[in-house]
Amino acid sequence: MKLITAIVKPYRLDEVKTALQEVGVHGLTVTEASGYGRQRGHTEVYRGAEYQVDLVPKVRIEVVVDDADAETAIEAIVRAARTGKIGDGKVWVLPVETVARVRTGERGPDAL
Repeated sequence: MKLITAIVKPYRLDEVKTALQEVGVHGLTVTEASGYGRQRGHTEVYRGAEYQVDLVPKVRIEVVVDDADAETAIEAIVRAARTGKIGDGKVWVLPVETVARVRTGERGPDAL
């Protein structure tokens, strides 16, 4: 099993959720996040004053999938989150040793 973590722009969340559902991913966790990459934040104007925004709002999406489904899920996330502009985000994958469903006690792929 694999844990796929993606950091994407908040307004792309609905597209990513839809894309994951289309490839058979039925559950995900979404967390509000903030940070920066190459764009190093941006400047904004508020009531005539310009100020630097160092941390850009993002969302963190986490899904656990079977090994065979990992590449398909990654491709779906990248395709749905891409705008072609700087700050689109990142996706990374980690191995998962085991998963347990709390409600039933199922373990492994049955718990997905």
